[in-house]
Amino acid sequence: MNREAEETWRGRVRGCLLGGAIGDALGGPVEFQDGRAIVAKYPDGVREFVDGGPGWPPGTITDDTQMTLFTVEGLIRASVRSDRGTGFTVAVVQHAYDRWLDTQTLPGPSGERDGWLQGEQWLYARRAPGNTCLTALTEARKGESRIPQFGELAVNDSKGCGGVMRVAPFGLLPRFPAAWLFDSAVDAAGYTHGHPSGRLASGALAAIIHELCQNATLDEALDRATALLVQHEGHGETSTALALARDLAATAPAGPVTVERLGGGWVAEEALAIAVFAALAYPEPDQVLDALALAVTHSGDSDSTGAICGNILGALHGETALPAELVFAVEGRSVITTLADDFALEFTQGKRLHGDYGPHTAWRSRYPGW
Repeated sequence: MNREAEETWRGRVRGCLLGGAIGDALGGPVEFQDGRAIVAKYPDGVREFVDGGPGWPPGTITDDTQMTLFTVEGLIRASVRSDRGTGFTVAVVQHAYDRWLDTQTLPGPSGERDGWLQGEQWLYARRAPGNTCLTALTEARKGESRIPQFGELAVNDSKGCGGVMRVAPFGLLPRFPAAWLFDSAVDAAGYTHGHPSGRLASGALAAIIHELCQNATLDEALDRATALLVQHEGHGETSTALALARDLAATAPAGPVTVERLGGGWVAEEALAIAVFAALAYPEPDQVLDALALAVTHSGDSDSTGAICGNILGALHGETALPAELVFAVEGRSVITTLADDFALEFTQGKRLHGDYGPHTAWRSRYPGW
């Protein structure tokens, strides 16, 4: 890509990751609350970071952002590893999720892991991690023949949103075909979620993000993602949910009552549909906060729907469209922006960081290839 296109893409990478974190942090404190109670307290929707109780100050991110950051790290490591002639191996991302599992089971860094991200003490806070993710990753870690090994599909029938809420970074990858990104995000979600809807909604999100990074409008991105989606067996629930989101965005009021017609967001296709509906309802760069508030103000899984909506809007509009007061205050901003910038460096100038420069560079110590 030329210099101008690269700068635009870098802004979308930052925007997608920061937008997801902001949506996550807006929704986290009101997850599990009744939508009517949320509206009574916040008539215009949740538009600022609020206190979530002990250990949950305003701006706190949840497992959604934690796992998204490990997705980014895993993709960088997969790229570094490709120097070995093995190609770009998506299973490397599952090892990143295994490192995330450490953050949920240990009090702090053990010193037994390589790389830098798992050394960030603040990531070791448990923020209502999904039981499906914890269980599936723990089972894979056991390495017994009766359970999935690393790189294999989880043995469950879960279609919870724990897969789709973490895969947006796949869509940010440059130079990869849309169909490959779709399938790779499906695989990455499948490490923990076995149901087709839990996996295919993830592929659809990656495809949407990819198309937005190619300067598509949101409607164009949805058309192209849907065209990929319908080629896969078991797409019905996700296709129907996306179609309903688009229909409601065109015909119904943009409010919590309409959002809840799409479900609660606890399962993957509903979480994606709610995020898409909110983004379509408020598609302009100066409406990002309106869209995020709509995405989190309902009775369901508010942090996940907010995170996915933020991923979409950040990729659509770039970093500068995000509300500055929320960017400034979101937990982990420095780590999020560092990972975003490292991602951009790896996928534009990786050969100057490793590759021909040898196997023992500082970059390889920061991002070992596994």
